[in-house]
Amino acid sequence: MTVEEFNQAVNQYSDGVYRFILKNIKDEDKAKDIIQDTYEKLWKKHAEVNYAKVKSYLFSAAYHTLIDLTRREKKQAQWDEVDTKKHSYTSGYSDLNEVLHKAIERLPKSQRMVVMMRDYEGYSYKEIADITNLSEAQVKVYIFRARKFLKEYIGNIEVLV
Repeated sequence: MTVEEFNQAVNQYSDGVYRFILKNIKDEDKAKDIIQDTYEKLWKKHAEVNYAKVKSYLFSAAYHTLIDLTRREKKQAQWDEVDTKKHSYTSGYSDLNEVLHKAIERLPKSQRMVVMMRDYEGYSYKEIADITNLSEAQVKVYIFRARKFLKEYIGNIEVLV
């Protein structure tokens, strides 16, 4: 791709790519940053990219840049916004078994049932799916959500012991 074709691609596709990104993240500044990064990627590979395929390259590069930014932000915790007492168990009593049972009682019935079958009874995902008439994927989702809640509720294990 030549410099003229690159400039033409900027003029022709930048608004469409910007709208695509803005629709997904709803933040104008981040969308502009993603567009800038996308065109920077295109410029670095302009010799390799065929002008006939520049539109698809731009949209896929913008999408991947959006995913990368989202993952990066997900890993960064906003410590001002964290409510450490929201789900955690803070009483001085340290009977771990009792704390765990209280946490399990707070789970929704479906999540409680599948996590008990998996972690206490040792059933496989397929066996749990057959018993509960759920899909294997849904069983995995319920177990993931239950474990996540239990981890948040119990908090740090060193505090309990």
